[in-house]
Amino acid sequence: MTSEPAIETRFFAFESDFVDSLRCIPMIVRYKLDTCRVKLQLADWAKFNYQEKDDLAEHPCHSAAEIEAYAAYVNELVWKYTNTVPSLLKSLDPAWVYTYVPAEVREKAQEWNCPVISANQWIQLDVLERFALVKLSRSGHEGRNFPRAMVEFGLAVAC
Repeated sequence: MTSEPAIETRFFAFESDFVDSLRCIPMIVRYKLDTCRVKLQLADWAKFNYQEKDDLAEHPCHSAAEIEAYAAYVNELVWKYTNTVPSLLKSLDPAWVYTYVPAEVREKAQEWNCPVISANQWIQLDVLERFALVKLSRSGHEGRNFPRAMVEFGLAVAC
């Protein structure tokens, strides 16, 4: 996943209800976890102190060495609090790097009565924005943030 430029640490407005406390895993950390293929449970994240959570948001995770160091740091934190290590993602479908709008994103937009995203609009989004839309389209994620992200990314006025 290192063909793209390094991702800047940033938080989205649709995450504002939990970013101050970092009680949930923000998209920037989710992106980095997927990059190093570590599956971090929310229950484990909740055990980390604020500084550790902030470090995970800020720590670089782009080059091979950074990815390795990031995974090691996550493993160290989980071990510190649980005496276990997180599992690895078995497979990764990086739909956010597609040059076309993934079916799951189109379906979620339709589900929320959001406008259709064109391939050109998709490509104009940065990698973290595309990642967020893919993640918000998948089961297990709070659906109400999908339309909020669409508006934030300039893809809809309202959904």
